[in-house]
Amino acid sequence: MTAYGYFLSSEEFAPADLLDQARMAEQAGFQALAISDHFHPWNDEQGESSFVWSMIGALSQVTSLPITTLVTCPTVRLHPAINAQAAATAAVLTEGRFRFGLGSGEALNEHILGDAWPEAAERLQMLEEAVQIIRKLSTGERVTHHGTHYTVQNARLYTIPAEPAPLYISGFGPEAAALAGRIGDGFVTMTPDTALVEQFRRAGGGSKPVIGGLKVCWNTDRARAVKTVHRLWPNEQLPGELAQILPTPEHFEQAATLVTEDMIADAIVCGDTTNDHVEAISAYSQAGFDEVYVNQIGPDQKQFFDFYRAEVLPRLHAGTSVG
Repeated sequence: MTAYGYFLSSEEFAPADLLDQARMAEQAGFQALAISDHFHPWNDEQGESSFVWSMIGALSQVTSLPITTLVTCPTVRLHPAINAQAAATAAVLTEGRFRFGLGSGEALNEHILGDAWPEAAERLQMLEEAVQIIRKLSTGERVTHHGTHYTVQNARLYTIPAEPAPLYISGFGPEAAALAGRIGDGFVTMTPDTALVEQFRRAGGGSKPVIGGLKVCWNTDRARAVKTVHRLWPNEQLPGELAQILPTPEHFEQAATLVTEDMIADAIVCGDTTNDHVEAISAYSQAGFDEVYVNQIGPDQKQFFDFYRAEVLPRLHAGTSVG
């Protein structure tokens, strides 16, 4: 049975707004929360980018829902050992309800200290070594590690949960899906791609959870919703590896001039037609996803949660995609 969660966008909303959304999500019947981990927003129009570990600490005090980072890059901006400590504390604060989503990252967030941005193959190698370090430290034992990319010297975590947080590995291509199957406790990918899910399961993922997510824009005026998405999230329609290699919000704004409102209207659920929302989310269930996280773009947050409480979530739980 697929679980349905709410995706908190740190790039678009201030910390207090994210806490309000978490409360409303739980009241509306969402079963879990995800939260993005960015240093920059994708563009200046989004306008926010709070520190995810502060947010998780605050969220642990206002909601009983599980919380997953979708996703953290543990390789450049913060050393894997620091990420391990942050994840362990988050798991303690949430009483075991924290899941650590990990990915190979984007230059947008990871270039800020002046480090070179590696090619994709090297980024996956760095991610695998980072996962090894995080798993070792999560035991609470003293760790010394001298690897290809990282050194850890006599490090030990003293604040650890009863069970380490599961590590969910993100991927958008077959190599990353195979890596997730080999080293992860679950797989994160943002499109309902059956082939990637099968790749993950064949590579060792087996019955481990597959997690996905999508953005929607609820509004009683569909044209207005399309304009809202085009203003705030045109980067969602950029092709290929641009999201991984463009280094600044300004570069994303330049690239996004190629994205039209028609492209947005064709790709993202906009408006208040229940069937549109249900069918878009159901595509993930049909592709074998275990958890799906939905994010509301723009304002109308209370109306969105009311709509999902009354119209969308009951249909999803009943397994009806049309009606």
